Amino acid sequence: MKIVIINGSSKGKDGNTDVLVKSLVKGAQAGGAETRNIFLNELKIEHCKGCHICWTRGPGQCVISDDMFDILTLMGSADVIAFASPVYFGNISGMLKTFMDRMTMIGSPHSTKNSVKESNQQLEPSESTAPQLMMISSCGFSDKSEFDVTSLWINKVAKKMNMKLIGEIYATNGKAYNASPELLDNKLLRNLQLIEDAGKEIASHRKLSAETKDILEQLI
Repeated sequence: MKIVIINGSSKGKDGNTDVLVKSLVKGAQAGGAETRNIFLNELKIEHCKGCHICWTRGPGQCVISDDMFDILTLMGSADVIAFASPVYFGNISGMLKTFMDRMTMIGSPHSTKNSVKESNQQLEPSESTAPQLMMISSCGFSDKSEFDVTSLWINKVAKKMNMKLIGEIYATNGKAYNASPELLDNKLLRNLQLIEDAGKEIASHRKLSAETKDILEQLI
C-alpha cells in the first residue's frame, strides 16, 4: 500500500494543512502503508501552455521540462493519492491549481469511458488499478462553507480522472492546529486523532467506512 500526498500549500512543511497531513501519514504508516509527501513549493512546476500536444504524443508527454514528470511517476505507483491545500480566496491554492492544469497531459479526451478510441491506444486507467483519491484542506475561518468550492472541485477531479473519491478531510481554524502541542485544546487533539485513525483505516482497507466519513464531516 502506497499513499502519495500532493501538498499545494505555499508554506509547505510549515503550513497549517501539513499538520493535518502529518496525522493522516502517522496513522497510515502505523497501518503499514508507505507514504510520500510531495511539497509543490519545493519543486519547479510551470504553467500549462494549453497546446494539447500531449494529447497526440500520449500521456505524460509534455513540451515543458520541469519536475512534473517525476511527480506523475510517483503518482502512477500509488494506491491512494491525496491532494492537500489551504483555502485561498474560497478555493484551492494557486500552486495546486497550476499543478492540476498540467494534469491535462494524462487527461486527454481519449481517456474517457464513452469516447471512441483512436489508433488503438488505451489511455483509460483500469478500475482495478486506478488509485483512490482523497482531499485534505484547512482554512483560517470557522465557517465550513469555505470548503464548498474545494469539495465541488475534488469531486469533479475524481470524475475526470476516473478515480474513486474515498474521503474528504476539512478543518476550520487551521492556524490553531499549528500551535505547540501543549497549547492544543482537547477538541483539536481529538480531531487530529480522528484523522490519524482514518489514515490507519485507509492503509488497512484502501477505503473509509461510512461511519468514519460521517465522523470526519464533524471536524471543526
